[in-house]
Amino acid sequence: MDDVTIMVVEDEKDMRKMIRTFLEARGYRIIEATDGTHALSIMEKTEPDLLIVDVMMPFMDGFEFTEKVRENSNIPIIFLSAKGEYWNRIEGLKLGADDYIPKPFVPEELLGRVRSVLRRSYNRQVDREIITIDSLMIDKDSHTVTLDGEPLTLTREEFHLLHLLAKNMGRVFSREQLLELIWGENHHSSERTVDTHIKTLRIKLGDYGKLIKTVWGIGYKLEV
Repeated sequence: MDDVTIMVVEDEKDMRKMIRTFLEARGYRIIEATDGTHALSIMEKTEPDLLIVDVMMPFMDGFEFTEKVRENSNIPIIFLSAKGEYWNRIEGLKLGADDYIPKPFVPEELLGRVRSVLRRSYNRQVDREIITIDSLMIDKDSHTVTLDGEPLTLTREEFHLLHLLAKNMGRVFSREQLLELIWGENHHSSERTVDTHIKTLRIKLGDYGKLIKTVWGIGYKLEV
């Protein structure tokens, strides 16, 4: 995947943190801005590849910010807003936004929209990922895992757990982080759910299951 820089323009700290954690785990570089004015000052020095912009912000809302950006740039923009009314979506698109996601949303939906907008805007495949560890191959595009050339049958959660840990080799993820990244911000699962999925994943991976290390009191990592 090409290096892609995304600016998140959002006044809610927890929302910025959630988006940053999720997208950085997928390989994107994230810049944070707390409002439209702050974002414009950052863009005087650097222009990211994509903007994720909240509509309702202090000082300068997302619509006004977009008007300012469109005076000098065609950078793709995705709007986020608790306002899900039809006319708000139309207004955002009329101003030049490329997509519009009403809150609340699941992280996987945002990821899909990000990839779609980047492909349309830059005519490039940004999500081609094949991770190889000896005879273990994880193919993000086809959502498949093969071991010694034989396909493994994994659930959606098992696949995303394995891909996330393999993509971030050596990085420790807490159980709560894994719940938010794999099951979504509004999950109702307990941390025991992560332990159960890790256990079954290790079994399915055979000897390669030993690569998934337990970091006691914290969570898990994948390490060769």
